[in-house]
Amino acid sequence: MPTKHHELIPALEEAVEAARSKKAQEIVILNLKEATNFTDYFLICSGASTRQAQTISEEIERRLGLSGLRPAHVEGYNHAEWILMDYVDFVVHIFTEQARSFYGLERLWRTAPRMPVSAEL
Repeated sequence: MPTKHHELIPALEEAVEAARSKKAQEIVILNLKEATNFTDYFLICSGASTRQAQTISEEIERRLGLSGLRPAHVEGYNHAEWILMDYVDFVVHIFTEQARSFYGLERLWRTAPRMPVSAEL
């Protein structure tokens, strides 16, 4: 079921738009509100290369930073197979295609409602 604009927090919407602007692939949001207490959403996407994954990460950080929002923690940027950006209410996971398949984050959280992002968020 496509995500409706009003269901997401504005910063998460902006992160999706930033990822889209850098041609992120397979953008998915997992709603974790009922599954865990450490965050509300996972934003998961893929880049075709480590450089593209870094570019997606940089754009998300730049755009959210314009409104004063900074990640509480970032991991994996240098290696860039899996970049994690913790914004507390949501966590961004940017994978290379191979790493996304290997780690299977969506499989690990398969009970969380999957919210595919519509084309016109």
